[in-house]
Amino acid sequence: MAATTIQTPAPIRGVRITPMASQRSSCPHNAPRLRPATCKSPFDPSRHLAYNAMPSRHTMSEIGYENTGVSQIAVSEPFELFTPEAVRTMRNEVLSDEVWDNCRFASSIAACQLRGMAPKYAKFVYDAWMNPETLRIISGVAGVELVPVMEYEIGHINISVNDDPDGKTQAAPVVGWHKDSYPFVCVLMLSDATEMKGGETALRTGSGDIMKVRGPQMGSAVVLQGKYIDHIALPSTNARERITMVTSFRPKDPMITDDSHLVTVRPISDLNEMYNQWTDYRVEIAQERCHNLIKKLRENKRVGRDFDVIGVKDKLSDLIKLLTKTRDEIVDPAEYKIEDIEEEREQEKESQRTKKRARLS
Repeated sequence: MAATTIQTPAPIRGVRITPMASQRSSCPHNAPRLRPATCKSPFDPSRHLAYNAMPSRHTMSEIGYENTGVSQIAVSEPFELFTPEAVRTMRNEVLSDEVWDNCRFASSIAACQLRGMAPKYAKFVYDAWMNPETLRIISGVAGVELVPVMEYEIGHINISVNDDPDGKTQAAPVVGWHKDSYPFVCVLMLSDATEMKGGETALRTGSGDIMKVRGPQMGSAVVLQGKYIDHIALPSTNARERITMVTSFRPKDPMITDDSHLVTVRPISDLNEMYNQWTDYRVEIAQERCHNLIKKLRENKRVGRDFDVIGVKDKLSDLIKLLTKTRDEIVDPAEYKIEDIEEEREQEKESQRTKKRARLS
């Protein structure tokens, strides 16, 4: 792996929400830094993908979440995804000065995260996750055809650095127990985890038990339906750093329910950019659904079928729900307060509890 240099970080680029200013904190001063790569090859799936076999997977039913989510698959065991050369190139991009200075966030949720670097500052990372072969692999593991939610959610970086030079003390988790904002995530390890102890992904099952999935090695990944399952990356020892890249996914089929939200990501995002991309992709889904509805209406009329009152009203109701949710997630920064974050997270938890009670009744 390329050598790293340690530098004192520049003042952090905070969330563009004034009430959050007091919540900002610095990324670790000993976090690994790299100068931008002077020469690198473009992403080539034949050269940079290391995938060789379908990993073991656990179903939603198996862990107590029947009839929940957008796929039957809950989580995979770690599997090889990218080659060492690909990982080195990714590290060069995401730990470069320009990413560090322009894409670094901190909040009460997490102390150090890098977001929104692709494709402007991380073209290789962008191309790697957008490549059709990569998407084929991720979709196969997830059990549903997926695409990245939006560019802003490609290559999100979590950084945890152990202050112990020998790496013997525990490095705290970057993010505590949580559910994600989007249906699926693929978590890629960018650190050498050969000697790492701990660091598993822990899931809270439907019965409240804790299930552990072993941590991935460098270049390996785990696919998780993280919006519907409480999870955490457990503390690790015997490693100086734990750097993971998280890319979020949604179903490609616009007819599959997309109940994404922005609760967990709003405090650590450039809202101007994220709101633009959020509105763009959600309205595009609505557009596709309208097109499908019109096509069906015209076909039914052409062949002489009766108008489907209940079916059409249901589809229109779904469209209204989609656009209403899209609108409600666009919170005016001038009105957004830090206490809203916890309130929104509690509302999401209560919504999940209500759905669980309904399933059991």
